[in-house]
Amino acid sequence: MPVNGQGLRLGYTTGSCAAAAASAATKMLFTGGDVEQVRLLTPKGIELFLDIDHISRGENNVRCGVQKYAGDDPDITDGIYIYAVAERVETPGVQIEGGVGVGHVTRPGLDQPVGQAAINRVPRQMITQEVGRVIKECGGHSPGGIRITIEIPEGIRLAEKTFNPRLGIEGGLSVLGTSGIVEPMSEEAIKETIRAQLSVRRAEGHRDVILVPGNYGLDFLRKREGIDVDAAVKCSNFIGDAIDMAAVLGFAEVLLVGNIGKLVKLSGGIFQTHSKQADARMELLAAAGLRTKAPRELLLRVLDAVTTEDALSILDEGGYLEAVMGVVKERIAFYLGMRAAKRIRVRAIVFSSVYGEL
Repeated sequence: MPVNGQGLRLGYTTGSCAAAAASAATKMLFTGGDVEQVRLLTPKGIELFLDIDHISRGENNVRCGVQKYAGDDPDITDGIYIYAVAERVETPGVQIEGGVGVGHVTRPGLDQPVGQAAINRVPRQMITQEVGRVIKECGGHSPGGIRITIEIPEGIRLAEKTFNPRLGIEGGLSVLGTSGIVEPMSEEAIKETIRAQLSVRRAEGHRDVILVPGNYGLDFLRKREGIDVDAAVKCSNFIGDAIDMAAVLGFAEVLLVGNIGKLVKLSGGIFQTHSKQADARMELLAAAGLRTKAPRELLLRVLDAVTTEDALSILDEGGYLEAVMGVVKERIAFYLGMRAAKRIRVRAIVFSSVYGEL
């Protein structure tokens, strides 16, 4: 497999595995021979050569598997097998179903309708395309059609470690992938998870949603009465993207709840809050302190602080914490308004593990 710009090995998705297994099973069903390897061109344009394992034959079907490879991405599906069973049926065309270990959709708002196997749109397209190509290569004159059943024997066990139960996908894993390729720590994969959670909540009729960057926000909410913590959506560092998604999906209001160490960055208009993108936490607190006319010596200490909690303690000692937080609040409100662009109402609660709600 090739590597990305950081020298990390790329992998391939469950969707690519399913499409390759379906291609091989269909060819073996038509020809009676064995297929040891399948060439697959992914939607990303990267060519894969995937080995075919665990071949078995029934009276009117062939089953085989492809081993998932995640590259340098910490994917819980790395190394498991994705199987496809190809069988002749009377109904024309290519039918795609989910077998053991493939989840089924139980809530609206996801990529597939309620009741369908959680095999997403692009993997379905890949499977249909590969099976259709094989049928054409083999003469294309078979009566009836082909049913492809995707199986993930490890899926039931592994699904408990994913967002699937919370999203309303029960009984196993999803067959995913928009590019066919797994990129280590893929930002797109994280965004798709956020979008899926928001879509489910919106499809259930909710007009408002709580966003939290991570567990600190959830822990803070658990201490407040009347808050449905399970309804909160984790947005990680993608605060701006999550607000945009919520607006596009038609939410009326977002409540963002997060620790000062993360949300202070919003006071500078920084909406991708990972430290590799931007930090500036102490600089923003010092800038807010400058607006309050805090002493230069105090602000220099803030700039030298290691953590935002340290910086808050310095401001508190100097008697400027409340004033500085007032400025930070105003700047966060300003930039949230800019990002919302009158599409959606966005409010925020910023807290400290030491000082509570700020």
